[in-house]
Amino acid sequence: MTTTTTAEDLFPTRLAQPSDFITRTQPAVWGSAGDGPFSATELETHERRGFTILDDFISSDDVALYSSELDRLASDTALQGDDRLIAERATGTVRSVFEVEKLSSALDALARDPKVLDLARQIVGSEVYLHQTRINYMPSFTGTGFYWHSDFETWHAEDGMPVPRAVSLSIALTDNYPFNGGLMVMPGSHRTFVPAVGETPDNNHEQSLQAQEAGVPSHAAITALADQYGIDQFTGAAGSALWFDSNIMHGSGNNITPYARSNVFMVFNSVENALVDPFAAKSPRPEHIANRDFTPLV
Repeated sequence: MTTTTTAEDLFPTRLAQPSDFITRTQPAVWGSAGDGPFSATELETHERRGFTILDDFISSDDVALYSSELDRLASDTALQGDDRLIAERATGTVRSVFEVEKLSSALDALARDPKVLDLARQIVGSEVYLHQTRINYMPSFTGTGFYWHSDFETWHAEDGMPVPRAVSLSIALTDNYPFNGGLMVMPGSHRTFVPAVGETPDNNHEQSLQAQEAGVPSHAAITALADQYGIDQFTGAAGSALWFDSNIMHGSGNNITPYARSNVFMVFNSVENALVDPFAAKSPRPEHIANRDFTPLV
């Protein structure tokens, strides 16, 4: 089902002038221990820190399967010129491929696998749908990172996601070291929403998926959050997984090492948190970036 409507803006952003941080009142965990695989202790930790790392989340055979799909999509000539394929601005190499559940039956099955779906439902406390999927490539020597940001800020401003009742899953398909552009997170920062300054440019997604500029926090805001929450990093062997809150502040540096890094990224949003009209953009982003079919995954 697809709907478009309006809702109260609880997280004003893309403002003309800097504004105070907003303390979030919504939980990070909406379900309970009786709703799924996570224990009460694990849920409490996720609520407090805003993320959970699960080692050996998928098998080595699964890593090989999804890696082959990643390679296939990156080299698929049929995707050349397709809006779902995002290239690096400097080198032209593949940076991301979006809407992968529609391009790969294996990745579609992964999104529906009970070991994935049951955890997503437990965290958001309801049925879920896929807000966004992609595979990310960070090649050796030339891979560029993602500047500090909150995904929810963009999803709220440009997609119309009402509140941060979504959880992201990043599955490592290569070993994540501290030195090859691994994802950095600020534990606990999901409790704080940072309003951005500046209007959203028209068709901002055409530039932001290569290098995000609109909606990024200021240096002062990043410094204040880092001083308060500190910085942690997602490291681990291929097959490990990171579940993280939609509003947690995160980013990654460039990869100048010989060791490439790639991952599968899926966002599960509550069907009770369906998108409305964008809160700070003239029109919604394309559906391959922000899905507006809210049919529950089964």
